[in-house]
Amino acid sequence: MIKRLLPLSKQPTHSFFLWGPRQTGKSFLLKATYPTAFWTDLLKTDEFIRYTQQPSRLREELVASGDSRLVIIDEIQKVPALLDEVHWLMENTPHIFGLCGSSARKVRRGHANLLGGRAIRYELFGLVSAELETQFDLLRLLNHGYLPRHYVEEAPQPLLRAYVNDYLKEEIANEGLVRNLPAFAQFLSVAALSDTELINYTTIARECGISGPAVKEYFQILVDTLLGRYLPAYTKRPKRRVIQAPKFYFADVGVVNVLTKRGHLEPGTELFGKAFENWVFHELSAHATYSERFDDLSYWRLASGIEVDFIINDMEIALEVKGSTNIATHHLHGLRELKQEHRHVKRRIVVCLEPRPRRTEDGIDILPVASFLTQLWGNTLFP
Repeated sequence: MIKRLLPLSKQPTHSFFLWGPRQTGKSFLLKATYPTAFWTDLLKTDEFIRYTQQPSRLREELVASGDSRLVIIDEIQKVPALLDEVHWLMENTPHIFGLCGSSARKVRRGHANLLGGRAIRYELFGLVSAELETQFDLLRLLNHGYLPRHYVEEAPQPLLRAYVNDYLKEEIANEGLVRNLPAFAQFLSVAALSDTELINYTTIARECGISGPAVKEYFQILVDTLLGRYLPAYTKRPKRRVIQAPKFYFADVGVVNVLTKRGHLEPGTELFGKAFENWVFHELSAHATYSERFDDLSYWRLASGIEVDFIINDMEIALEVKGSTNIATHHLHGLRELKQEHRHVKRRIVVCLEPRPRRTEDGIDILPVASFLTQLWGNTLFP
């Protein structure tokens, strides 16, 4: 069994939300961590119908039972009205709640009660290298994706296609997040081509035959359902004109592979480089959450096109991702230009496929994947 790194308390003293993309293993983690909890699964039709028709049943059942165990409600977004009952129970009884779901969008849109800051927020990502330990295989991760079931599967493509179809049917259609499902399905495929890139809403709108505002709304649905996230631009103290538009990263590179029909990825290709960058973003994002550092991630790009992939916090680290086994001078151009612009940058790094770590004369660290991961998860990456 793969041990997940999300730091859930074994004996929680505060109620909490656990969010994460579909099939990241949220329910499995909660059952393993809290085997004796009172469990309500809203994926079960009978429970969904019972609480939809009368949300107060939850309050009545818990009060009548006198049960003081931790209460887990899985797929909470399916019955947002239950959150009023949870709120009352938190205020008037000793119950602690674990509320699990893959999207807060319906909760926010259909029922504004997110417990007013009374519940801690956790997020579970797909598998990261530190969880896989000896099972870590970069090429497998980049081809299979980060979701546990897909990573261990020898031929994950059918499962990945089913995942996309289920997302469209259950997360989008059944929850009523869009009116035009075929248009959203087309958008999803086109948007996947923009993974790791600046978003051009006009181009995507033209290719999908929808409006620019609709494209922005669709991207927000991807964010709200945790299928992707924006990476903002670093714009502090610019000396030269910088790009301010965000980039976009899908939460699982396996989904991107299926939507874009990439085929098998091998080092040395442009598509491998894009998948490699997605994975580094995934590791950085998960580490920032699991370590409870909550680092700010951004990217830096001049109007001329010179770019650095990731900036961590306020120039604490500038990090480039290169899927190359031989880092040459032209690979370092962005980091060197950044140093001219922001002399206070503390550390500059290239994550790559070279066999051994080294440092250039001007202080840029060239880190192979293994060295990068050792420093990241050993908390020695930061100056």
